[in-house]
Amino acid sequence: MIDIGQAVVLGVVEGLTEFLPVSSTGHLKITEGFLGIPVDDQAVVGFTAVIQVGAIAAVLVYFFRDIVRFAAAWGRGLARPEARQEHDYKFAWWIIFATVPIVVAGLLFQPLIKGPLASLWVVAGSLIAGSVVMWAADRFGTGKRGEPETTLPDAMLVGSSQILALLFPGFSRSGATISTGLLRGLDRVAATRLSFFLSIPALTGAGVYELKDAVGGGLDVVPLLVGTVVSFVVAYASIAWLLKFVAGHTFTAFVIYRVVVGVGLLGLLVTGALTP
Repeated sequence: MIDIGQAVVLGVVEGLTEFLPVSSTGHLKITEGFLGIPVDDQAVVGFTAVIQVGAIAAVLVYFFRDIVRFAAAWGRGLARPEARQEHDYKFAWWIIFATVPIVVAGLLFQPLIKGPLASLWVVAGSLIAGSVVMWAADRFGTGKRGEPETTLPDAMLVGSSQILALLFPGFSRSGATISTGLLRGLDRVAATRLSFFLSIPALTGAGVYELKDAVGGGLDVVPLLVGTVVSFVVAYASIAWLLKFVAGHTFTAFVIYRVVVGVGLLGLLVTGALTP
């Protein structure tokens, strides 16, 4: 169903869009539509979830020192009560706690996620709706707190916002999490870094869970590997670029891009140029 050439294209799209607030799922479904790949096929849904692991591997490599620091603080806190006051120890637990809502939602709403919500109509509407949220976050977020001032409520709300992207492909996981962080008063770099750290357990879990559908659905292992490797390389470059971008720019360009793509997609669907 998916050949190596298509896997390369999907890997590039995944790597470019996973962490940019433009919706990787939405862009993957649009790309699949243009390539003639059935977007609601369970094996295809599984394929896109698995190649996300390449993007997650990019996060692990890029933030390796931070992850080691958090893991070391978490280990010290487990061993010594006095070390439990360290922010890094608390932050590690917060990432774990903040992942629980999306895990529960993913298990509860699987039939909807793989059924009615796996539609290009949903993608188009979610792209536009998510743009409104991003504009509001850019407009009303105070940006006064950095990563050391992050709290448990921040992490829980940002982590829970991932459910929007899970249910409505096109909304964007990174867009939802970064916007929520901004609305909580985090600065753009802190909100973006928190979004990256929360992506690790959420997307890794999704990839592992969907692996059985991707392989068991008749897809060749070679395209899966190719798509995953390409995703890793492109995602690594995207992470480095985004962190530099958010340090000195608003998200206005992303908001405009999302609206243009959403409206354009609606036009293609209404005219029948693209099959939902």
